[in-house]
Amino acid sequence: MAVNYICRHCKSQIGSINNAHISETQLGFHFLTPEERSDIIAYNPNGDVTVNVVCDYCREAIDSNPELLLVSNPLQ
Repeated sequence: MAVNYICRHCKSQIGSINNAHISETQLGFHFLTPEERSDIIAYNPNGDVTVNVVCDYCREAIDSNPELLLVSNPLQ
């Protein structure tokens, strides 16, 4: 199982954990509400997990220009 971290805005790959024995508790997923889990985590048919987060570049851009959140794809 691979856990892939992807930026939800620019779609760049932030990192990946390739470990078949890592648990959701070790990743901190147990802290998320069911709504947050469905928004952030996607389970792929091949067993991999995609976690949608925000990269540093996009975070800085959104912090400096909050109006970017009003458009559907602010930082393509």
